[in-house]
Amino acid sequence: MESCKSESKPYIFVGSTNKSLSELITQKIGIPPSKVEIKKNAIEEISIELKVSVRDKNVYIIQSFSDSINNDIMELLIMIKACKSASAANVTAVIPYFPYGKYSKMKKSRTAITAKLIANILICSGVDHVITMDLHSSVMQGFFNVPVDNLFSEPTIAQYIKKNIPEYTNGIVVSKNAGGAKRVTSLADQLNLPFAMIEKKTNTKATIIGDVRGKTCFIMDDIIDDPEAFITTAEVLRENEAQKIYIVATHGILSNDALEKIEKCDCVDAIFTTNSYDIPEEKLKQSKKLSIIDLSAVLAEAIDRSFTGKSVSYLFNHAL
Repeated sequence: MESCKSESKPYIFVGSTNKSLSELITQKIGIPPSKVEIKKNAIEEISIELKVSVRDKNVYIIQSFSDSINNDIMELLIMIKACKSASAANVTAVIPYFPYGKYSKMKKSRTAITAKLIANILICSGVDHVITMDLHSSVMQGFFNVPVDNLFSEPTIAQYIKKNIPEYTNGIVVSKNAGGAKRVTSLADQLNLPFAMIEKKTNTKATIIGDVRGKTCFIMDDIIDDPEAFITTAEVLRENEAQKIYIVATHGILSNDALEKIEKCDCVDAIFTTNSYDIPEEKLKQSKKLSIIDLSAVLAEAIDRSFTGKSVSYLFNHAL
C-alpha cells in the first residue's frame, strides 16, 4: 500500500467504537488517524470537532458499531456532516457492519424498511461513498444514490479455516435455511467443498438436503445474534452423525447470553466470527469456543484502492 504513504494522502477519522479494528486498519494503510474530539453531554447529545483542516481533502471515516448502535449511528452522521461543513472534497464512510440490515424489507404490514432509512440519512448527512462488508441483503445497495462497495468476508474466512482446521477437507458448508444458500455456496466454492441445507416444514421434523455423516460441518450465515437457530441446526447435524460442527458468521452481534448458550451446547465445537462488530472484552472472556477473524487487511486495501482509483473487485475473491 505504498500509494497511500505518498504526500497526497487521505485523511482518516475513526469513531469511538471498535478502536482495535480501526487501529489495525490505519496501521496497515500506514496513516495515523487524524485528530477529532468527540464529546457527549449529560443527556448523551454528541458534539464533534475536527482538529485538522480537511478543505479539499479526501476523507475516510471508519465507524464500526457496538451494543450502543443508535448512538454510534448518530456519531457517524455528525462526523460526516462536520467534514462536509469543513469543505472536504469527498467523504467515504467505512462501515464494516451495516446497521439495521435485517430490516431491509417489509416483513409485516405497518412496519418500516429501516435499512433504507439509514441509507437516506447517510446521504442527507453528505456521504459520497460507502465501503461495507457482507450486507444482509444485496438490495440494500440500491437504497443509495452514491457508490457502495460491498466487500465479502468469505475469502478471509476460508483462508482462516484452511490454516486452522486441518480436517476441513472432509467438510461440508451448511445453510440453516434456503435464504442463506447463496452465502453458503460462496464459502463452499472458496473451500472447494460441497454444501447442504436444512429444510424445515410446518409441523414436521427438520431434514437435511445433503450428506453430513462423518463430515466436518460449517454452519454459515452473515449475522449471529440469538444463536437458537444455529444451535437447532447443530443438533440436527449431530443427530445425522456429523463429526465436527463449527458456527461461522461474519458479524458477531452475540447479544445478551448468546455466548453462554453456545458454550453450553455440546453439539457446537467452536464458533468463528470477525472483528467487524465491537464485541466487549468481558464477553470475549466468557467463551473458550469463540475465535475472531481479522478483517482489517481487506478493509485497509479497500480504502487504499478507493483512494488511488484502483478496482476493488479484486478483493471479492482474494484473501490478503
